[in-house]
Formats: sequence, C-alpha cells, structure tokens
Amino acid sequence: MSVEHFHGLCHRHMGRAVEIRTHDGRIHRGIIHRVANNRVYLQPLGRPRNLGGFGYGGWGWGGWGFGAGIALGTIASLAVLSLFFF
Repeated sequence: MSVEHFHGLCHRHMGRAVEIRTHDGRIHRGIIHRVANNRVYLQPLGRPRNLGGFGYGGWGWGGWGFGAGIALGTIASLAVLSLFFF
C-alpha cells in the first residue's frame, strides 16, 4: 500500500490506540499523537509517570517521550486496538 494510504489512515485514527507493523517485522503499539508528511508519532500505551505527584518528569510518557516517529513508507499494516485490554 502507498504512503498516501497510510498517511490518510493515520490521520483518520488520530487519538486512537493502534498497532503498527513495519516491513522489517517490528511492532509498535501506542496512541497516534501526530502525523507529519512522512512520519507518524505514537504516544506509548500506559499511564504517564509522575515523581511524587508534583509534575516532575512531565516531558514524556514512561521517560522516553515520543521518539523519532515511524516512517510512513515502512508501515506494512495498521490495526486499531481496543483500550479495554490495556
């Protein structure tokens, strides 16, 4: 499938939990946070960490933030996940 197909698919499912499989066999799970012209950015699944309840570490989920994103050209499949299982 084309980059344009996955770009539109990612835009339609922004804010939803997805599983993305790439052509090299990697699996990425998260909530679509942002879609650029050539990348999709996922927010990791799970609760954000908070040190002592004072908001420290609010710069990323689980300490690693949103990363570099997944290139749209490497996506082999995208599946929408149900949050009831997480």
